Amino acid sequence: MEWPIRDVARATGLSSRALRHYEQIGLLHPSRTAANGYRFYGDAEIAQIYRILSLRALGLPLETIRQTADDELALPDAMESHLALLKESLEMLTSKIANVERTLNALRKCASMSIDDVFSGSHGDSHESEVRNRWGNAAWEHSARRRASMSDAELARDDKTSRDVNASLRRAAEEGADPSGTRFQAAVTAHHQWVTEQWGGRSPTAESYAGLAAMYAADPRFAVVYGGEEMATSIRDAILVWIPENLE
Repeated sequence: MEWPIRDVARATGLSSRALRHYEQIGLLHPSRTAANGYRFYGDAEIAQIYRILSLRALGLPLETIRQTADDELALPDAMESHLALLKESLEMLTSKIANVERTLNALRKCASMSIDDVFSGSHGDSHESEVRNRWGNAAWEHSARRRASMSDAELARDDKTSRDVNASLRRAAEEGADPSGTRFQAAVTAHHQWVTEQWGGRSPTAESYAGLAAMYAADPRFAVVYGGEEMATSIRDAILVWIPENLE
């Protein structure tokens, strides 16, 4: 079967202009174009549209979706893939709900809580888009699954390790340590190991680790963790010294 572009637009909620844009960027092509320029879409194209919409609903940018366009799926396969992603998202959301409920219950009981405990249910999303866009969905999803599987005690230990690793880098920068010196380089080694753990055992490559270092210095939201742009720049320089000796 084939459907004209106006019917596809009506059924999907996409505009004809959006469908043509998908065609222009190589994301979706009609099954045929009539002499008058009208586009028609067949079963394979409808499956691809479903896949595009499901991935957009999960927050993936068009460029990421376009890069996977060659992996053509029939509609049932596209739906199965979508269902698996939704279930995975549900698991992560369930974990976050539990964190917020735990925090709320503690606050209602006037329990003593650290600032890290207060934000335990929300901080995981703060840089999700950067991780997904720069290093792929796998890096983020491995990290999210890792956190979701932890007990309260394990989460507390993990948060402490995160604070200690980043505080060590910050102190080295604030105290003017030589980026190529033993102290700074040892802090970077610990940091790379920490990032590997956060990414579910996926060790950053030279390219991705350099990109992470550059982001620390360039993005104020990250730089503030290390005391500002100047400190973050020193940390970036130390990482760039460390990479050739350990990853290349």
